[in-house]
Amino acid sequence: MGCYLSTSKKVQKPGYEEPNILASETPFSVCEVEALYELYKKLSNSIIEDGLIHREEFQLALFRNKNKRNLFADRIFDLFDLKRNGVIEFGEFVRSLGIFHPNAALEDKTAFAFRLYDLRQTGYIEREELKEMVLALLHESDLMLSDDMIEAIVDKTFGDADTKGDGRIDQDEWKAFVSKHPSLIKNMTLPYLKDITLAFPSFVVRTEVEDSEV
Repeated sequence: MGCYLSTSKKVQKPGYEEPNILASETPFSVCEVEALYELYKKLSNSIIEDGLIHREEFQLALFRNKNKRNLFADRIFDLFDLKRNGVIEFGEFVRSLGIFHPNAALEDKTAFAFRLYDLRQTGYIEREELKEMVLALLHESDLMLSDDMIEAIVDKTFGDADTKGDGRIDQDEWKAFVSKHPSLIKNMTLPYLKDITLAFPSFVVRTEVEDSEV
């Protein structure tokens, strides 16, 4: 009881996967996956009504502005887009969100964060990639720092993480660095995902009210 009505009997959009399958592969219960589907349907039809989340719809969900491009958001979209076909399907949405669940393995969160910073997908984080991400995050926080301060932050962070001194951070160095500085992946946990059946329906209802007022 308490779950959404089963969606399995309806004609489903491309990329739909059964909640019981997704629940078996993620920290979410079947009820929580069904609640996520309600959110997914709204996001995936916010601009293009095809039941798939496009980059612009992802931007709109994060920033309320489909035209506000951001490196951080682009990287998360790319990592959610597991099939690399330019859209986020429902299964990809649930599996990727699962990494942000409080009960998800720390190793999975650490690996996701590594891929987030590995902009050029070389298997290493280079200094310039770290700087690009720092700049993007500062831009989102509206925190203004001088160029010298930014360079100092990047130099200190990179120097501490690159223990081999070869000018790049590999996955083992990253794991060791995160273990010493767990705040680096603090944003990889979204506490409300533990109570998804209550959190997201209220989000959907509130969004619909806001839309109607526009």
